[in-house]
Amino acid sequence: MAAKSTTGTTWNVYDANTMSAKEIYGRVLRELASKNDKIVGVTADLEKSTNIGIFGKEFPDRMFNVGIAEQNLFGVAAGLAKVGFIPFASTFAVFAALRGVEQVRTDICYQNLPVKIIATHGGLSFGQAGTTHHCTEDIAIMKAFPNMTVIVPADGAETGKAVEACLDIPGPVYIRVGRGFEPPFHQDDNFNFEIGKGELVNDGTDVTIITCGIGVLQAKFAAEELKNVDGISARVINIHTIKPIDKEIIMKAVKETRRIVTLEEHNVIGGLGDSVAAVIAESGKGCAFTKMGLQDEFSVVGYPEDLYSHYRMDSSGIAESVREIMGREFEADEDWSDEV
Repeated sequence: MAAKSTTGTTWNVYDANTMSAKEIYGRVLRELASKNDKIVGVTADLEKSTNIGIFGKEFPDRMFNVGIAEQNLFGVAAGLAKVGFIPFASTFAVFAALRGVEQVRTDICYQNLPVKIIATHGGLSFGQAGTTHHCTEDIAIMKAFPNMTVIVPADGAETGKAVEACLDIPGPVYIRVGRGFEPPFHQDDNFNFEIGKGELVNDGTDVTIITCGIGVLQAKFAAEELKNVDGISARVINIHTIKPIDKEIIMKAVKETRRIVTLEEHNVIGGLGDSVAAVIAESGKGCAFTKMGLQDEFSVVGYPEDLYSHYRMDSSGIAESVREIMGREFEADEDWSDEV
């Protein structure tokens, strides 16, 4: 029962439960680099914490540690890209999206360079490190930059596929993963992954839960609870690519379920929920709509699992929000002409 990716990285069902997203990232990057000598790594003294050190150990001459200087990290990555390399720059999400953001914008995005930013410890995953190390603004920041592709994988297996797929993107890519203790959603890599295309996790007719990252597994659990306890048929969609977003899968859900709940490990301002809302608003069609996530506030300090429960990002919280939206009204007729 072993899974083998197209990059040659192999693990079995037991490994899948212990390998973090960042560990799979490191292994996949190492395998990709063995076939592509243009791939280089850049880190700001976080080889071990981000697991890019797996690549660096195999290819020490292609690994550059700039020290604790995130602005320099992205400046160096841009320079390497300008001379023909494909840099993978790794640091914590909060440092990538805040401390080094001017260089990401001007050095990388403005020049549309193929720098791949793998940002670990995203969202609330570094909960006990405190609010300064929580990153709940990065999706909003990164998706605002022209040329940037933004991906939030559900787990390690999807991270591996995203790292592989991002090589086909000629410009910059931001991939956000957690600290490394998140449970896996996929048990192997026998699933389709395409940048810009959402994944239908669970079909349903009453309501749709649209989510990404750690929310995908929790939304699946919530859908099972809603079906068994309430008789509610909940559709679950994994929008791993925030930009460009899959408008088709969103609008299909709007037309068929007319109730949409979004969930993200991020501030509800500027993140996945706002991206989904923009798609719906531009269509001229209406539905009952709720955004779950941090409600325009800084997070408190605690272990990630406690924070997920506190902010209703776990299966119980999702189920509660679905029950609430089921009691809300929307226009019952199917004539959309008066809503355009």
